[in-house]
Amino acid sequence: MALLLTGRSGPGHHLPQPHAQLQCLVPSAPEMIKEEHEVAVLGAPQSQAPLTTTVINIRSDTAVPDHIVWSLFNTIFLNWCCLGFVAFAYSVKSRDRKMVGDITGAQSYASTAKCLNIWALVLGIFLTIGSIVLLIFVYMAAYETALRISRHGGH
Repeated sequence: MALLLTGRSGPGHHLPQPHAQLQCLVPSAPEMIKEEHEVAVLGAPQSQAPLTTTVINIRSDTAVPDHIVWSLFNTIFLNWCCLGFVAFAYSVKSRDRKMVGDITGAQSYASTAKCLNIWALVLGIFLTIGSIVLLIFVYMAAYETALRISRHGGH
């Protein structure tokens, strides 16, 4: 985003200084039309002082999600094959790249962390459900064996 300040310089004219507090307002469409009409009615400025223009570039921070909370969750709860831990490492690298201003590097590491988090979550859910189902089958088989033994008097 660039903020353009235009005004006349010279005696009797004051151009706001760049260090002054700036407020960027975007007028609505009817207000813009009204301002354009007023400028057209007033005509060109009558002063012969040179026109001074100041452009202030305001850097917009690109929000790069680093997925660190998701990675931490996967590290603590769904750390099958250590994918959660690896995702956490990539999330930290993404945050480091973002802090030094390397947005492209941060996006790359964040993308890798996201992919690893998805795999860790999917694998974690499937393996957890599979482990529970396997545990239920083993418990049922052991229970049936115990019932058979108790019915036949231990023989």
